[in-house]
Amino acid sequence: MAGKVTFQRDRCKGCELCAMVCPKKIIVMDDTSNRKGYHPATVRPEDMEKCIGCASCAKMCPDSIITVERD
Repeated sequence: MAGKVTFQRDRCKGCELCAMVCPKKIIVMDDTSNRKGYHPATVRPEDMEKCIGCASCAKMCPDSIITVERD
């Protein structure tokens, strides 16, 4: 099953909890900062196909800013 992860970029505080629990290790911190000055979590477009839609990242996020969609 394939998945797609989206992040509310301007609400992410860059805690990296989502990256720690991702079984495919595709979540990284963006090189650019958001409007609050944090480096938000992201999945690079070339890695999105590796997402299995497990939603571990969304469950771990303390601010509920992650959406996971499954095909």
